[in-house]
Amino acid sequence: MLEQGEDADRVIASAIRLLSRGLWCHFDDRSTEVRMNSSTTADDGASSPRRTEPLIEGLHFGECPRWHDGRLWYVDFYAGSVLSAALQPGPAGTLTAAGIRTEVEVPGEPAGIGWLPDGRLLVVARKPRKVLRLEPDRTLVEHGDLSPWAGFYGNDMVVDRVGRAYVGNFGFDLDRAIEDQGISALLEPPGPPTTTLVRIDPDGSAHPAAEELSFPNGTVITPDGSTLIVAETLAGRLTAFDIGVDGALGGRRVWAELELCAPDGMCIDEQGRIWVANAVAPECRLVAEGGEIVDRVETSQPCFACMLGGEDRKTLFMVTGKTSTESVVSVTRDGRIEQARVEVSGGGRP
Repeated sequence: MLEQGEDADRVIASAIRLLSRGLWCHFDDRSTEVRMNSSTTADDGASSPRRTEPLIEGLHFGECPRWHDGRLWYVDFYAGSVLSAALQPGPAGTLTAAGIRTEVEVPGEPAGIGWLPDGRLLVVARKPRKVLRLEPDRTLVEHGDLSPWAGFYGNDMVVDRVGRAYVGNFGFDLDRAIEDQGISALLEPPGPPTTTLVRIDPDGSAHPAAEELSFPNGTVITPDGSTLIVAETLAGRLTAFDIGVDGALGGRRVWAELELCAPDGMCIDEQGRIWVANAVAPECRLVAEGGEIVDRVETSQPCFACMLGGEDRKTLFMVTGKTSTESVVSVTRDGRIEQARVEVSGGGRP
C-alpha cells in the first residue's frame, strides 16, 4: 500500500532504475494499492504467495529487524529508538509480542544495528552519518565515522563475526531531488548519484569498501562467511563481493537482477538464498543466486526489511509501511511488523 499523489511519487523514486527498465506504476483513485505492470512477466515459480499474520503495530517507520539473544530487535526511525520484543507462542504456529522494551534512544535517528563479538551494540545514527557503540554503562559513544564517504543519510548495516561493520548510505537527498527536479530528471542519464559502502573495523577506523553503488541498502554475509551481498535499491539488483582475510571486498559481480523490485532490507537462509523486502510492492521474495524467485510472501503494505528468527529461525519477520516518505511517516504510526512461517532456517549474518 502506498499514499497517493506526491507521497507516492517519492516512494516510486525508490524504483527509478526499475522504471527505466519498463516498470510502471499507477494509482487508482478509489484505492492506494500500487499496481505494477511490465512488458514481460517474471518467471518466478511462486504464483501463489502465502500471507502474513500481524505481530507488532503502531510504528512510525520500522527498519533493520534482527534476531539476537532470543529477542526480536528493530528500530523505529522517527521514535529515535532501538527496541526489542520477547516473543511467545500464539495460535496456529504464530508468535505474539510480549515485553517490548526500549533498548536505547539514538540521537540522529537509528538505522542499521549489529553486535561486536563482546556483545556491545553497534547502531547507525543515520542523520549525522556515524556508527555509535553502546557501552556496558549504557552510554553511547562514537565508534566510526561514515561522513567522508556517505553522500547522505547512513542506512543499513551488517557486522561480521570479527566485528567489522559494512554500512550503506543514501548517497543523495532523494526527496529533495524529486521536489527540485522531478522523477523524470532522475530517469535520464547520468541518473542518480552513486555512493560508497563503508567498512568500519573493530578499532573504529573507517575505510571505503566498495564504490559506485546505487543506494546500497540491505546487506548479508553468507553462512560460510566468504561472501557479502548488498542490495542496490535504485539499480534493482543484488551485488556480491568476496570478503578478504582483512575484510577488503573484491570479485564484484551481479548476484541477481530483480524485475519489478526495489530491494531493501534482506536476510539469508541456511541454503544461501536471500529473502528480499520489496520497497515498491507488498511482498517479500526468496531469491536464489541468478535471480530465480523461489518463494514469495504477500504483506499488507510495502515491505522495507525482513529477518528470520524465532527459536528455530523459521519465522520470517517483515517490516512494512504505507510509505517511506519522512514528512508522512514521522507524524503517523502505520508501520507494522508482520510474520510468516517458512521452511528453511536463517543462516549467515545478520
